[in-house]
Amino acid sequence: MEQEPKGRPEFVYTTYIRTTPERLWQALTEPAFTRRYWGVTFDTDWQVGSTMTWEEGGTVTADPEQVVLEYEPYRRLSYTWHSLTPEWAKAVGLSHDVYTRVADEGRSKVTFEIEPLGALTKLTVVHDDFDEGSVLHSMLSQGWPGLLSSLKTLLETGEPLPEPERAAQDR
Repeated sequence: MEQEPKGRPEFVYTTYIRTTPERLWQALTEPAFTRRYWGVTFDTDWQVGSTMTWEEGGTVTADPEQVVLEYEPYRRLSYTWHSLTPEWAKAVGLSHDVYTRVADEGRSKVTFEIEPLGALTKLTVVHDDFDEGSVLHSMLSQGWPGLLSSLKTLLETGEPLPEPERAAQDR
């Protein structure tokens, strides 16, 4: 679900996962998990204010503004979104035109809120601080649902969802 308060877009998504807050926390922070459903790993000590280095598709993105904003184990995790570099754009197949548009946007942030509900854990993802009219917001609003569905499937079945392109080819 998208919300657009006062012209600045944000992305909000809530899902319920049959898992524990501890296991979900591992899936959000440990490279062995994040690589499986997201294709991304983080190198950080997870201390508030610490930098985060992102690795995706063989491309490493390091920037002093990529930082941990909140770290409350099993409850809340927040960090600034990674820098959008030409190397990253090439690795993910982003056109030069789209890259130049998103590279001019300000840095956004993502927050994961975790709430135990008996045998389930409620996960709410809020990605905000986008510029008004953000192209990145539009891109992420399409990407987050599939990513979070794959996370949920991994935690509930032991296997992430297949990548959409691969799933279509397998038919």
